[in-house]
Amino acid sequence: MNASEPSELRDSYHFKLIRKIAEGGMGAVYEATLYGAEGFEKQVAIKTIRERYTGDRDFVDLFIGEAKLVADLVHQNIVQIYKLGKTETTSSIAMEYVQGVNLQEFISRHVEIGLKIPTDLGAFIASRVCRGLEYAHAKKDKAGHPLGIVHRDISPKNVMISTEGEVRITDFGIAKARKFMKDQEGQVLMGKAQYMSPEQAQYLPTDRRSDIFSLGVVMTELLTGESLFGSAQETALILRDVVHRAIPNPRELNPDIPEPLEKIMLKALERNVSKRYQDAGRMGYDLEYFMYHKGYGPTIVTLEKYMRQLFPHLYQVPLEPLLQ
Repeated sequence: MNASEPSELRDSYHFKLIRKIAEGGMGAVYEATLYGAEGFEKQVAIKTIRERYTGDRDFVDLFIGEAKLVADLVHQNIVQIYKLGKTETTSSIAMEYVQGVNLQEFISRHVEIGLKIPTDLGAFIASRVCRGLEYAHAKKDKAGHPLGIVHRDISPKNVMISTEGEVRITDFGIAKARKFMKDQEGQVLMGKAQYMSPEQAQYLPTDRRSDIFSLGVVMTELLTGESLFGSAQETALILRDVVHRAIPNPRELNPDIPEPLEKIMLKALERNVSKRYQDAGRMGYDLEYFMYHKGYGPTIVTLEKYMRQLFPHLYQVPLEPLLQ
């Protein structure tokens, strides 16, 4: 760099919160507009910590760790992080705004109208989650050392479907990653009980295969409309079921599921980690083979057209009849 060139650039920009998208016990997510120079505007999402938790060092460390970790995860199936900010009262993360719905809303909409999710679209959504996980699991630091990322919270609320038919993993807030996230496995139970892997539910060490089991649980709910391990029970009972309850064959819950797809789902749901898919890439390959080995299969365009029919208000177009 030429000595006369600046070695540092400082800029000024600000965010305006538009509406609250989601709220939890520890914080909230807002739709916001980022304003820059010369009338520049960009729609973003802002994740904040509730003010009363800003003094909780463990929670703040997780929040900061998520921002630092995901900032370097650049993939079409992962929500992008833009900035970690701090004010006098709270910390915030500016991230990609995904116009669309989460997978929980997608499932609930089908229940509401009494329609089953097409198996090919369910397989497509799961395959995109696989590719996002494959990338995150394989991520290395600048020195080439594996980060050992495990999301640990793969659930319907943490998978987004955009109005363009893109599938994105979000919320790495309790992820496990070397150097970035404080590892409290064996001490603290983190995640949503009904989507945990058996090893996670038993406070045992987790690796990439834990996320695959969680995806298997999500996929079963997506294609059968049934929650494998329930949601209304006490946490202790759910954890017991995760570890010991017999897992039904998906075709018993939905006979429309083809046998090859059921085989993939059951392999993801193997409690014995050595029999489970060993990496998300292999599961993604099997799902893609199931969808495309005969030729044409679903794409983001297929999902985008289906989303238009399912959520017309997101597109500001008249209601169209759903696919039969």
